Amino acid sequence: MRDESEIHAAWMRGDMTGASSQLLTTLGPEILGYLVGMHGDLDKANDVFSAFCERIWREMPDFQWRCSARTWAYVIVRRISIDHARSESRRTRRIQPISQLSGWSEIAAQVRTQTMPFLQTGARDALRALRDRLPPEDRMLLVLRVDRELSWSDLAHVFLGDAAGDAARRKQEAARLRKRFQLVKDRLRRWMIEGGLLPPDDA
Repeated sequence: MRDESEIHAAWMRGDMTGASSQLLTTLGPEILGYLVGMHGDLDKANDVFSAFCERIWREMPDFQWRCSARTWAYVIVRRISIDHARSESRRTRRIQPISQLSGWSEIAAQVRTQTMPFLQTGARDALRALRDRLPPEDRMLLVLRVDRELSWSDLAHVFLGDAAGDAARRKQEAARLRKRFQLVKDRLRRWMIEGGLLPPDDA
């Protein structure tokens, strides 16, 4: 599990700027890599990442620590990704003084500088191309479970968002996601067989 002690310590001191900065520095490269994989486009990933950084900066005081900071980050980035996909042409960015924006924008730029060269040099293989054929929600589930290794409980928290406070509902959602994950794996396997990436199942 990623060490979040510095994020939590800054938050407990009431240093929301420090907590936000630490979260973005620690989790930013992972989140940006996830967004590039999800959206398949560097410009779109950058747009969502900028909105994600701003949201973290703005909402850190309201974070309740009912889950890890990493899980909370994925809750936020999932919402922004969905909004972006639904209406790419709509931009509802709230105008704020530069003094308030400079903190997260500088960190976002630093994360991009460190992360983008690595992402751009990674060749997209056949399996990635197949994964990109999945619906966004299924692709998100696959990436968060396989690549980011989120637990079923954390995944339920991400997909439920504000409704994740209900333990019974969270357990039900975790069970639903397990079944959905199996269906996604079965679909990918079928596509891999059809594409000659795997041998056909034995008759």
